[in-house]
Amino acid sequence: MKKLMIILLATIALGYSQPASAQKFVLVDMEYILKNIPAYERANEQLNQISRKWQAEIEAITTEAQNLYKTYQSEVVFLSAEVKKEREAAIVAKEKEAADLKKKYFGPEGELFKKRESLMTPIQDEIYTAVKEICEAKGYSLVLDRASDAGIIFASPKIDISGEVLQKMGYGN
Repeated sequence: MKKLMIILLATIALGYSQPASAQKFVLVDMEYILKNIPAYERANEQLNQISRKWQAEIEAITTEAQNLYKTYQSEVVFLSAEVKKEREAAIVAKEKEAADLKKKYFGPEGELFKKRESLMTPIQDEIYTAVKEICEAKGYSLVLDRASDAGIIFASPKIDISGEVLQKMGYGN
């Protein structure tokens, strides 16, 4: 929705700012560009490894909580009220620990988000700089991402500058 709004506003603004001259629109395919950047693939693999490690850590704590609960269930009839409360508190504490860890690692502002941002931002900035330089040199007014815009039904391959962006970044043929 946000991208659609930006594209719509950019189109309107460009339409009013230069009504007499023809606009130059081009496309890039971000999926194609990213697949051809080795640093992106390495960053993705690093993120996957970290994610698996953290997920295993959370699953281990969750398993501990489940084991505590199973033990509690099998012994509940033999326990005093005080011991029951202690065991229940221990189970709840383990479950909370797992939930807190999950939030810390995978939450909206969690460690994985921060790590992804630190690894991907330099790559995205490099792509943006290359696109901007190409657009300024060739006078393009608007660049659309073919990979993320479902609104593009057909686009001529002649206006796709993805290969040119890769070459500008040093990854081209």
